[in-house]
Amino acid sequence: MSSKKLVELFYDVVSPYSWLAFEVMCRYRTVWNIDLKLRPAFLGGVMQGAGNKPPGLVPNKFLFMTRDLARLAEYFNVPLRPPSDPFEAMFQKGSLSAMRFVTAVQQMEKDGDKRVEQVSRELWRRIWSQDQDIVEPASLTQAALRAGLSETEIQDLLKLCATQPIKDQLKTQTQAALDYGAFGFPMIICHLDGKPEMFFGSDRFELMAHCIGEKWLGPLPDQSAAKL
Repeated sequence: MSSKKLVELFYDVVSPYSWLAFEVMCRYRTVWNIDLKLRPAFLGGVMQGAGNKPPGLVPNKFLFMTRDLARLAEYFNVPLRPPSDPFEAMFQKGSLSAMRFVTAVQQMEKDGDKRVEQVSRELWRRIWSQDQDIVEPASLTQAALRAGLSETEIQDLLKLCATQPIKDQLKTQTQAALDYGAFGFPMIICHLDGKPEMFFGSDRFELMAHCIGEKWLGPLPDQSAAKL
């Protein structure tokens, strides 16, 4: 088997489309010959740096997004349900503290990114499935507990995510996304023959598979493989 292709997934848990891409890429990391790297970053910084406007602030886009997410949730088998007040959740509260927490988890993780994956997923569940907060320390604590972290580890993470090195690391990761050309999330970077190829959104998997020489087996590849 040829060497694994490096694939980077830039995401923010405030983004529902990022959750869809995240789950699909996590499913495919053992199906495709890829080395998936999770890159938590701050979507607000990307939008500002790219001069972009969130779709939720454009009335017609917001109406479409509501319908679109319901269809996509069913297709991708992700329990995604919009919060009761999406504007408050996405724009008033935002995700800065949540993404600093995820960055701290990544900083503390010694081998792989399993904890980053689990904590990120629990934060998405809170905001995009259970209509719960993701910015208060108690909320971060509950998400981390559900992800399997101990109370001692969580207290250390809460202290760590308030430090300047973690804040700087999140800024660096966000700038890396902008340097690749990001204007929103999710953004997936596939490194092919030493060159980065960017894919935006949660609807480019078939094209991505073609570009990296793999097969798109649908949103649930394990089930699709069993039918072959």
